[in-house]
Amino acid sequence: MLRERDDTQSVPAAASADGNQPFLAPSPRAMRALGALGLLGVLASVLAVTAGAAGAPSPLVPGRSGGWPDWLSGPLHALGLGIGTSGFQAWTLAMCAGYVAVLVAVSALPGRAIAATIALANLALLLGPPLLSQDVFGYLAFARLGVLHGLDPYTHVAAEAPVDAVFPFIGWPFQHSPYGPLFTLGSYPLALLGLGGGLWALKALAIAASLGAVALTALAARRMGHSAKAAAAFVGLNPVLLELAAGGAHNDTLVLLALAAALLLGAGASPRPRAAVAALVAGVGVKASAGLVIPFLVLTPTRARERARVALAATASLVLLATIATAGFGVNALGFVDALSEQQQLIATHSIPQETARWLGLAGLPGWWRDLYLVGFAAVLALTLWRTARGADWRTMAGWATLALLLTTAWLLPWYAIWALPLAALGDSGRLRAATLAVCAYAILIHLPLADPLLSPPRHVVTALRVTVDDHVVFAGLQVERHTALDLGG
Repeated sequence: MLRERDDTQSVPAAASADGNQPFLAPSPRAMRALGALGLLGVLASVLAVTAGAAGAPSPLVPGRSGGWPDWLSGPLHALGLGIGTSGFQAWTLAMCAGYVAVLVAVSALPGRAIAATIALANLALLLGPPLLSQDVFGYLAFARLGVLHGLDPYTHVAAEAPVDAVFPFIGWPFQHSPYGPLFTLGSYPLALLGLGGGLWALKALAIAASLGAVALTALAARRMGHSAKAAAAFVGLNPVLLELAAGGAHNDTLVLLALAAALLLGAGASPRPRAAVAALVAGVGVKASAGLVIPFLVLTPTRARERARVALAATASLVLLATIATAGFGVNALGFVDALSEQQQLIATHSIPQETARWLGLAGLPGWWRDLYLVGFAAVLALTLWRTARGADWRTMAGWATLALLLTTAWLLPWYAIWALPLAALGDSGRLRAATLAVCAYAILIHLPLADPLLSPPRHVVTALRVTVDDHVVFAGLQVERHTALDLGG
């Protein structure tokens, strides 16, 4: 898949003073050794974190709140390993260092070695427990609400079925489903597999989507005349994708797959923007955030008539999505939009608006401060769309708009950073790639103890099991405003 011509000479070495021989230029053998060490570092650290998390209940697996059955810990539990906070930090930093080493030396590495490392790392993640998030149990809870309890997840919450076996494992019992109708309906059959079967099916789906997105991104790069192995390494070995998104079995990998499919369909000498925009609408059926890239694709053609055709294709695809949603949920077909609005009342402690407000000594997150960030995002979106309409590379412009969204939203979850990876990998801007890596580094940093002195607010001990909230409450890294009830158990 990643086999291609040798591009070790794609970056010229620095010339010596007489202009004849390069100096301080690493030899191909040294670069291959560095790259091999990087691949080994990524694979070893993924295995260490995953096997360590499987060894015993720990904060790395929040789903342990419901118990520690074999179907949760996974087969790596038999290795008898363990990992503490310091070990997790050390191995995560090793993963990041290995990733950087691979990016530096990617031109000297065989494509097959990169592909094998990506596949083995994902296999290790598949065999381990869901890392650093309980969202996968939320997916199961919504599916079980609909199938086993006859409750629409767009109008009901998991707390209305407290006797369900999944309830002790979930972290958001009072939230409606914010996920699109394709994902919600597609998850319904998993309710019939039981907790263990449903969990493993969702884990397998997340891993398959992650690998598929990497493969499609590599194919798109090749079609564009870029390095397929460099694009695959940039996306597939990224610690945010591995440790946070795929490791947590997040459905964001499905959004990534839809985006990668759109990028492939929009690449090459004969792009198919109408098919590409349909792929993005399928992504909207999983999460609404996939829709951000749609207007960039609409503006890609140079002729107004073709832009109108792409816009019509997008409209037709959205109508089809709405029809499917209506068939499944009736008058509540767009309930996920209301759930998204509800979700926007939540404020992640480590979102940039919240962090900057805290650094400036503001009380909580004032509405006017949040609005300033929204205005900034709107300005970036308008500028990037204008530049796309004037002929700028749509991938690059969509990448900058995606980063702007990540930096300005008050509800920033770290695995959201993967949304920008394929766009940065295929865009024509080195600055975009550097900025994307910086955002990914931040997403990793906020999980590490070394960032606590700078990023963590004072901790408060909460003893109540349940609390009614009239104004706002800060708990476990979240500030929740205008939320009627918050379960503090577990």
